[in-house]
Amino acid sequence: MTTPLDPQDRERQQQAAKDHLWLHFSRHSVYADNEMPTIVRGEGVYIYDDQGRRYLDGLAGLFVNQLGHGRRELAEAAAKQASELAFMPLWSYAHPQAIALAERVAGYAPGDLNRIFFTTGGGEAVESAWKLAKAYFKLTGKPTKHKVISRAIAYHGTPQGALSITGIPGMKAPFEPLVPSTFRVPNTNFYRAHEMAGAPSGDGDVEAFGRWAADRIAEAIEFEGPDTVAAVFLEPVQNSGGCFPPPPGYFERVREICDQYDVLLVSDEVICAFGRLGHMFGAERYGYQPDIITCAKGLTSGYSPLGAMIASDRLMEPFLKGQNSFLHGYTFGGHPVSCAVAMANLDVFENEKINEHVRDNEGTFRSTLEKLTDLPIVGDVRGDGYFYGIELVKDKVTKETFDDDESERLLRGFLSRALFDAGLYCRADDRGDPVIQLAPPLVCDQEHFDEMESILRVVLEKAWTLL
Repeated sequence: MTTPLDPQDRERQQQAAKDHLWLHFSRHSVYADNEMPTIVRGEGVYIYDDQGRRYLDGLAGLFVNQLGHGRRELAEAAAKQASELAFMPLWSYAHPQAIALAERVAGYAPGDLNRIFFTTGGGEAVESAWKLAKAYFKLTGKPTKHKVISRAIAYHGTPQGALSITGIPGMKAPFEPLVPSTFRVPNTNFYRAHEMAGAPSGDGDVEAFGRWAADRIAEAIEFEGPDTVAAVFLEPVQNSGGCFPPPPGYFERVREICDQYDVLLVSDEVICAFGRLGHMFGAERYGYQPDIITCAKGLTSGYSPLGAMIASDRLMEPFLKGQNSFLHGYTFGGHPVSCAVAMANLDVFENEKINEHVRDNEGTFRSTLEKLTDLPIVGDVRGDGYFYGIELVKDKVTKETFDDDESERLLRGFLSRALFDAGLYCRADDRGDPVIQLAPPLVCDQEHFDEMESILRVVLEKAWTLL
């Protein structure tokens, strides 16, 4: 049980939060007349606030907490390592935990991906991948290859380079001018294919749609000039916009295109790696071979910050000669404590067969969420593994979506708070069309799926009456 804070202590804590704490991606105006939600403890798949109330963690923190909260073996791994070697940078020196983890991650990585460059998070991993692509081509006699192609509405991080690759105009506008040389192609949202100019959506052929979407990458490379394009950044399942899985054959065609034009295929797996899709890496699930993988989040299940860029020996080879070096790094990248936690986290993955658990249960998770399609407000349920989006609509037949004012009232004015008050922490998002996203800890089972569906049903029924 979580004992609620004394009312006076809560009041002091709330005031301190409002006076001093700057939350991420948050509208602070809403806290002028409201309390700031404060989470104090986690246990299993649940989190608890400062009043002792319990919530099902339907987003695994932020697509992070694969194993659930309160895993003592991960906390103990951190404490043990901190008592032996609390910190050592990977700047010209190694430490045993980074060596062991690099070897282990390389063993999991698909194909010839064998070199691990550690960061502290996903945005840094994406930033590192773009810098590697540009530096690699300069060292191999193709200095004009520097541009990046990514997909519409895709999110790839907040650093200036990663934000430039991101395909969400509203997130970029406040920080422009950004890094130039990034270009967008259509995403794989088959539910909205009818809105994409030229897309073969009329006959419902998802494979043909995937081929069309992949060919837009070749078209963009040709338009920009193959001698100027360095990399294509794609998530296995695109997060922003509400979980777009790849159509059959999509990544096979993308791989052909990248090979044809000598462009690096970067699989941004900050969310999709380490069990989210039932495999260590999403590229395994969909059967394609990237040149680089970026990852973070689930590598430690959030018990300590860590990310990584995983590359092939081919991409590192120019940096092994003479005075060449990759002039890039982060003070806390590959932190000894984080590496120790990652090793303990991966031990649990293997010992408890976490990936197998996801594969065994993803079908029932999907079917439980699909029960919600009987509601008039639910247009689509999509995703894979333990990663789903529920798209909300005004009209199921026409797929009419909400205008900006309606979306504002629905998502921020009602849904986000109502779901939380009902005991479910998840995400109501409209960076594309309005969706609710679910990505719970990978240890969830049918009991938790049913709890999520029950809460969502009650709240969505109420939301429909308010429109």
